[in-house]
Parts: sequence; C-alpha cells; structure tokens
Amino acid sequence: MTTNVKRIAVLGAGTMGHGIAQVAAQSGFRTALYDLESSLVEGGVSRIRANLAQGVERGKVSAEEAEAALGRVDPTTDLEAAVGDAGLVIEAAPERMDLKTSLFRDVSALAPEAAILATNTSSLSISEIARAAARPERVLGMHFFNPPYVLKLLEIVRAEQTSDETLAAGRAVAERMGREVITVTDSPGFATSRLGLVIGLEAMRMVEQGVASAEDIDRAMELGYRHPVGPLKLTDLVGLDVRLDIARYLDRHLEGARFRPPEILERMVKEGKLGKKSGGGFYRWK
Repeated sequence: MTTNVKRIAVLGAGTMGHGIAQVAAQSGFRTALYDLESSLVEGGVSRIRANLAQGVERGKVSAEEAEAALGRVDPTTDLEAAVGDAGLVIEAAPERMDLKTSLFRDVSALAPEAAILATNTSSLSISEIARAAARPERVLGMHFFNPPYVLKLLEIVRAEQTSDETLAAGRAVAERMGREVITVTDSPGFATSRLGLVIGLEAMRMVEQGVASAEDIDRAMELGYRHPVGPLKLTDLVGLDVRLDIARYLDRHLEGARFRPPEILERMVKEGKLGKKSGGGFYRWK
C-alpha cells in the first residue's frame, strides 16, 4: 500500500525522539523535531548531525545524503507549527501516561483530521492513550528500538480503536523507512518489552545474588544465544529508570511476580545510577 504521508512530526528530541527523526528524514520525509525547550531541540539536532557524520565516516551514508537528511529536519518549540500540516505525528515523550494523554489531547486539536497519531511507548496501553484523542481510530503504537537508525525492528501496536486504514498506512510509512515490521495487539508490554524485560530483570537478580558478574551474564547471552547486546548492557543503554518504570507498570497489570522490580534496580535508580546517560549503571560509561 502507498501512503500520502509527506510530513512527519516527532514530539520529543531525547534518546528515542532524535533517532526517530533521523530515520524519518533519511527516508525522505520532511520532519519536524519538537520539544519544550530550544536547548533540548538543539541537542537533538546536534546528535542527529553527529550520527550522520559517523555514518559518513563508516561509509554507511554519503556526505550528500547526510546533508540532505539534515536539511529535512525542522527544529521547533512550537507544537502547532510542528503538527499543523503533519501526516504522521510520532510521540516520543517520557513513559508517563498522564504526560502522553495530555499531549494527545493537545495534538488532536492542532493536527489535521486525517493525520495518524502514533506513540513510541514501549509498554503503556495504546488504547488508553487513544481515548484521549479526538479521533481514536487514527491512533496506533509505533515502537522503535534504540538506536532507531541502527535497529530495523518496528513493533506496530493496534489499539482497540485503531482502524484497518490507520494500521495499513502506519505499515506503509514503516516500510518506506526500511523497517522490519511486526504487528501486535495492545497488551501490557506488547511482545518485545514483555520478553526483553523478563530476561533483563532475571539478569539483575543474578547479579544481586552473586551468580556471575554483569559482564559474564551479558557474554552468556551474546555468545550462547546470539543476542547482539547483553541484557544488562541493554539496560544501561535504555536507562535503568526507564526499565524500572516499565517493570512497575507490568507488575501492576500482569499476574505473577515475574515483573516485580529487583531490589538492585530500585537501589541503583535511587542512587542516580541510570546507565549510559548518567555515566554509570551496570557498566561505567565515558
């Protein structure tokens, strides 16, 4: 199926948002990158520029393609300007339901009626987010993986309200972005977060119990199961605070104790050890 989406708005210029914007711009879409403060937007654009420069150095992208992609990114702190003519809005705000539903209410009033509204949440209910939108049938989940410009997987999540047309249009955009798409129905943690978090939490318990070092646990999964990144290094990359929020959410919404956050995770977050973004977690980061 073809899609008439020409402009994409990405809401949030942080870890995921700037990467999603980069993928959209490299795929030929005019892309608005929005955040609340100009320093956050400028930081996101700087990271896109650095990513593209590294891609040129490695021969993954030509200098001309990198320059063209960067030229398609429109940084802004004006929400109406970001979404006013967007065919697709992708929300990449922090994993808080109140924040996301508030944002979807605002975007519904500003975006075109035909726009698709997508959330990049990795665990929260898409159906609940959709209820905050004026046109819930136009809402779906588009869960990218970190970093989006490297990892091709895209999990499209169908809410209770998502129409067939919206689902097909979302898949068409994803395919134009060169994504490998899986489709799941809305349930806590979807497919990827639910599976990945079980492994990650158990790896943390093993560290806590002195079974093995973080490095050896990660090597076991990388060499024995061919995971490209071990579960503890991945936790550092995602952010321990983000994983704790997801674990708490799944623990509330799924039966059994398998998603109950281990004490080591609670303690490390309390101490400010959030992973790569804070300089330390299960590993030390420069």
